[in-house]
Amino acid sequence: MNGQIIRYITALFLLCVCPSPAQEQGSPLSNRQDTINEIIQLQNRARAAIIRQDLGSVLTDLNKAHDMAEALQDAETEASCDNELAKFYYSVREFDKASERVARVIELLKNQDESPEIAEAYLIQAQIFMKDGDYTQASSSLDKAFAIYERQEDESAMARIQLNKGLLALERENPTSAVNYLEAALTTFQELGVGYYTAQAQINKAKALMELSDNPSASIITQAEEALESAVTISKENNYAQIMTDSYLVRSKLHVVKGNFESAYALLETYHEKKDAQSDLSNELMAKDNPFRLDSGEYDEIIAELEANLAKKDSSIKMNNFTSTLSIALITILSLLTLSLYKNNNLRAKANDLLQEKNSELQLAKEKAEKASLAKAQFLSTITHELRTPLYAVTGLTHLLLEENPMEHQKEHLNSLKFSGDYLLSLINNILDLNKLEANKVEIERTTFNLKKRVNDVLVALKKSADDRNNKLILEFDDSIPSKLLGDPLKISQILINLIGNSVKFTENGMVALRVHKIGETDAHVNLHFEVEDNGVGISKKKQKSIFETFSQGSLQINRKFGGTGLGLSIVKNLLQLMNSKIQLESQLGKGSKFSFDIKFAISDQFKEDKNPHNIIYDIDYVALENLSVLVVEDNKINQMITKKILEKNKMKCDVADNGETAVELIQQNNYHIVLMDIHMPGISGIEATQKVREFNKELPIIALTAVTIDENLDEFYRAGFNEIIPKPFKTEEFFEKIHRTLFMNKTPV
Repeated sequence: MNGQIIRYITALFLLCVCPSPAQEQGSPLSNRQDTINEIIQLQNRARAAIIRQDLGSVLTDLNKAHDMAEALQDAETEASCDNELAKFYYSVREFDKASERVARVIELLKNQDESPEIAEAYLIQAQIFMKDGDYTQASSSLDKAFAIYERQEDESAMARIQLNKGLLALERENPTSAVNYLEAALTTFQELGVGYYTAQAQINKAKALMELSDNPSASIITQAEEALESAVTISKENNYAQIMTDSYLVRSKLHVVKGNFESAYALLETYHEKKDAQSDLSNELMAKDNPFRLDSGEYDEIIAELEANLAKKDSSIKMNNFTSTLSIALITILSLLTLSLYKNNNLRAKANDLLQEKNSELQLAKEKAEKASLAKAQFLSTITHELRTPLYAVTGLTHLLLEENPMEHQKEHLNSLKFSGDYLLSLINNILDLNKLEANKVEIERTTFNLKKRVNDVLVALKKSADDRNNKLILEFDDSIPSKLLGDPLKISQILINLIGNSVKFTENGMVALRVHKIGETDAHVNLHFEVEDNGVGISKKKQKSIFETFSQGSLQINRKFGGTGLGLSIVKNLLQLMNSKIQLESQLGKGSKFSFDIKFAISDQFKEDKNPHNIIYDIDYVALENLSVLVVEDNKINQMITKKILEKNKMKCDVADNGETAVELIQQNNYHIVLMDIHMPGISGIEATQKVREFNKELPIIALTAVTIDENLDEFYRAGFNEIIPKPFKTEEFFEKIHRTLFMNKTPV
């Protein structure tokens, strides 16, 4: 019995400790992986040499890698080697040999449609077709490769396809399309830090920009020079010989456009000298015989000899170590059992300690989150006031200027300024209340408006941005759409400004089209379809999934290049959801993007803007307000002036107090009909001043005229003794309506 136990322990130890002959010699699996690693090293070395145009050892390395791949009998690895040989032959202009290698890859992998190597073969095939002038076949091969890489979500490979589509567009003399494809590729290459392809895209972008016009503008020439310098800088740092050679040709064309013909000729001569030197090197290399195929019998003999030597060594080692194996096995097993028990106890104790530590961390994180939330609320309150105060000056002065009968061209500018002020106020509110918007707590207004006028205002506001990027704004508006619609015009403007502004930002030397069409109408409602389309850089399939998320952009590179907060499309998505609609996106890299949505509007029976030419929208008796005395309590001098002028235009008598203490004194000394009280002032606040007034005068109407966000402060204002609240900036009609209602309908504090 004891003998059986000893034999069992010995066998167990030998299995665990003693290496098998295959392990000592190197298993077939490890040998295979070593071979694949060596093939990859040879390919990488050859690839780097081709980029540097240091071609001396390239063919030797690639043939060696190919022979090793054939010995492995692995179709994927063999195809990879054939692709690298095809790239080499293409680089030395041996297009027939390159084509043979590509055909061999396609045959090898004919049953593996999703292989990245067959996609690479299609890409090389497209480049060969381009050299032969067969542009239709080249385009077809590029589309096949792109489809495979898109399904694999290989961003770098898809960008290489975009680069080659740009080169194909250049060959087809379509420089505008070429610039878009190359811009799309550049965004990805720069994000991934791919130096060689970034340099290639930049130098070809420079070529395409020079082809946009026979007489390119100064801005186009500057863009071309910047792209060329970027390509040259990258190539110098990394020794990209071919791109450095091509840079002389592009620089020569730039000098021709500038009229520097002598320097252009010198650069052209340098280009041809370097090109001829590279051609001579390629011809010399191809003229050499590169035999690197060893006889397979030699490999078999070497392997057999090594195996025999290893077997002898294995036998000797086993005989010498057998006597000590048993004792080592027993000691090892006992040690392992002891160690296992010790570790289990330690692990249990550590797990308990870790759990307590994590609980403490979670509690601390919760407290930090609560503090951060409080800090955010305080920040939003402060920034709201600081933004609304100057905005009140902008909107107030605009209103006053519009009331002074400006000339027609001035009126157009003032209306644009008024529209921009209204939109800015709406945008500030949406940004500050983004959480409220996403929680569907923002209310949709229902007012009568003219959609075509709103659309034209949006396009006027964005025209300068479009002109700065040499873009053309196009409007297609269905004239059968009713002129009187019922809805929320500010939110429609905000949606369109975000979408059109986004398209303008990502398009250059192109067009941005806004289309509004009727898709259905009844007696009471009309269904409209909106489209915003551009021919800019486009959005990849992967980025389309996240582009509508808050603070999301295509990439960090896009943020650096184009700017923006990443809020625009998120706000559009949330606003459309509030309107029972949904944003749709169609986009392709290099070809542009199209955003679309449908909205159902009620048709208004009355159009207030037509029926009230004097802006008397509310039920207000302006005559009853004349000669009434008003005290304006405001510390900001500009705001004092604006509020006073608005009141005096309606023939009301107006006094001004700079702070709360002065206001209390003036109210004690005079009989005012109403007081307009600011909240934030030096000394005592508007709330404290109102409380002091209520101690001796309960009946005087007091309205809070404030830039503070009032949603969370309503109860506090009413408890202090205010009759009404008017947030700044305000619409003048709403301003007088609240004054009229407070004076004649409800004189007692709420």
